[in-house]
Amino acid sequence: MATKVSDFADIQDTFFSYIREIKYATMITVDKRHRPRARILFPIWEVVDGALRGWLAVYKTPVKAAHLADNPHTTYSYWSPRQNAVFVDSVSTWAEDRESRSYAWNLYVKGSPPGVGYDPARYWQAGPDDPDYHVLRIDPWRIQLVRGTDLRDTLWQPLRTPAESGASPH
Repeated sequence: MATKVSDFADIQDTFFSYIREIKYATMITVDKRHRPRARILFPIWEVVDGALRGWLAVYKTPVKAAHLADNPHTTYSYWSPRQNAVFVDSVSTWAEDRESRSYAWNLYVKGSPPGVGYDPARYWQAGPDDPDYHVLRIDPWRIQLVRGTDLRDTLWQPLRTPAESGASPH
């Protein structure tokens, strides 16, 4: 049976420990016919007002854009050979404004969490204004942590998700 928590602080240290260990995530979207598509990407994460928020620097491919336009629900999964795993169920939306694009760029350079990041100029030489540089904002609504040594399972979900409260996830 999984341990259930509603305060992100209860899983924060383990979450960031696993993310630092694994770094790359599999991002899963679904198409209009509800078929999943997976790709390996490198999200970064931060805590804002006690809640987890993610950012993902990406190329805005036609497939990814179409999937997210139809259904912004995504899962980011991490797995290590030690059998530690993280599953982040979320809503991912395009952050097209200059402030968000620059903010995410700087988090990648700085590392967020520390030890997780890279210099995005390796891919987008014109910086945050590069026309091929796009950013997804990731707003988690459920996180599952699995510890490989004993398959202990911890689920985080806030008491009320944005969808349940009628509020926008932003």
